Amino acid sequence: MNKSLKRMATMQRMQATGLELFYSQGYYNTSVDDILKKLELSKGAFYYHFESKEDFFLQIIQNLLARKIYSTLIEPIEGHDNPLTLITQCFDNAMETAVHNEMDFGCILSNFLTEFNGKNEVIMRQLNEIVTVWEVNLITALQKGKFNGYLDRHVDCEAVATYLMSSYFGIRTLMTGAAPSAKKYRYMSQLKQYFKSMEAKVVTF
Repeated sequence: MNKSLKRMATMQRMQATGLELFYSQGYYNTSVDDILKKLELSKGAFYYHFESKEDFFLQIIQNLLARKIYSTLIEPIEGHDNPLTLITQCFDNAMETAVHNEMDFGCILSNFLTEFNGKNEVIMRQLNEIVTVWEVNLITALQKGKFNGYLDRHVDCEAVATYLMSSYFGIRTLMTGAAPSAKKYRYMSQLKQYFKSMEAKVVTF
């Protein structure tokens, strides 16, 4: 393995481990010494790669969190098919992953938004950029669906996007408790009913 690939592999391992640590303990309850101990690194090795704990976390956001959100919640609904079907499948798949893996990333984003609100403007800007991209993607998909005749013309796409994001964060938080599969099933059942109410009405003569 050449030096460049080895460094990339090392950075990936460090950031993945760091994300687990920040998620389990919280950013402000995690010291550089905690990170060094978890990664089994010297201070010199850590500061060779990162300028500070904040820099380390910002790289985690950019290289892990943003990419995961994109691949899980954004990319699957891009296209010109029925957005209600695409979003249903997207949420179902994302939540099924979460049922089997508490370190899945949708809930982590929500946790970090709460933790950093009013405390770190730089980190909040990065987190909010992820949220904004997701929101714009949802609105765009819904608007395309309305234009293509899948959604009723009276549907407020911005309001639906806000509801979907907030409800997704909420159910993901509830799923960290008992019976995540049952909670997922009930949520998805109601989501399908909600979507049914906004489908374009078939006009018959």
